Amino acid sequence: MVEFNWVTGLLGGILIGISATILLAFDGRIAGISGMLNGAVDLKVKEYWRWYFLGGMLLGGLIYEYFLPFLPSTPIPDAKPLIMVVGGLLVGFGTRMGNGCTSGHGVCGLGRFSARSLVAVITFLVTAMVTVFITNLVS
Repeated sequence: MVEFNWVTGLLGGILIGISATILLAFDGRIAGISGMLNGAVDLKVKEYWRWYFLGGMLLGGLIYEYFLPFLPSTPIPDAKPLIMVVGGLLVGFGTRMGNGCTSGHGVCGLGRFSARSLVAVITFLVTAMVTVFITNLVS
């Protein structure tokens, strides 16, 4: 496992916050990824900015992984692919049920002082803490 470096976490958080702020300030749009992806695949909506934003995220990841060799590479998870697919589907179901994902509620919703996002973020954090507690008991 890669050792956590708080500086890269801080810089990543700052970049996420800046990009969400720029999108909201200049275009009046919220950078919640699940809503953005949902709107991008919805053929009724012709909002190409969603594709640009999502493409930029993918391009940024590719640049980090393949063109910045001095930075640590992305760790490869130990989980089996089927478990990762099931986990991804469960996360997708949860974001649909919660009207947004952690990035949408945590970064954008709290920044707009949304009460619904505050409840969602508290729910995410409590669920994560309970999951870690149970996982540590079992293993």
